[in-house]
Amino acid sequence: MKNILLIGGSYGIGLALAKELQYENKVIIASRTNENIADLHVTHIPFDATTDTLDFTKLPEVIDGLVYCPGSINLRPFKGLKPESFESDLQINFISMVKVIQTILPNLTASHQSSIVLFSSVAASMGMPFHTSVAAAKGAIEGFAKALAAEYAPKIRVNVIAPSLTDTPLADKFLNNDVKREKSAERHPMKRVGTTDDMAQMASFLLSEKSSWISGQIFHVDGGMSTLLTNQ
Repeated sequence: MKNILLIGGSYGIGLALAKELQYENKVIIASRTNENIADLHVTHIPFDATTDTLDFTKLPEVIDGLVYCPGSINLRPFKGLKPESFESDLQINFISMVKVIQTILPNLTASHQSSIVLFSSVAASMGMPFHTSVAAAKGAIEGFAKALAAEYAPKIRVNVIAPSLTDTPLADKFLNNDVKREKSAERHPMKRVGTTDDMAQMASFLLSEKSSWISGQIFHVDGGMSTLLTNQ
């Protein structure tokens, strides 16, 4: 049974992943709230990634998998963005993630082969208007993941999932009525938006032994948006 640490697991993709992993792994969720997880077979640690330092004494000595879920969707015209907006997006998406990994690095290296799964965005590889801040933060994650994977191979595997718009509480303002949902679905070659289960199943695979020869990769789980041109 593997020890899997989820940073953020009370909502959205993290919650779906906790449900996916709970019976065959020891799942520890470090998040601001334990809402929605009371009935799950998981251990909860109160933790705010933007302000707290993770207390490694509450963690098992060996961590086989780490998934960092906190993120942001800050879509605004570049001319209206202040430097503080870039700093905020970089903090929650990247800097806080780096701090977590550095804190538990001894636990990760204690595993026979641990797996880190991070989340980027389709906007990091495609030029999309109003995405400058989030694309910059997610692009940092992709570059970091490849470098870290190279530095710690074969002891630690590091991979990134780059979704397109996914139906999570974070994306609610983009999907909160039928018209928005239909327009969002039509933008994707697969004609629907992503689900939390789509992302959780990919993350579960990357944490498992089935992906033991995969590291340093960016997986575009995006309904074909980044590679397929079907609306002409």
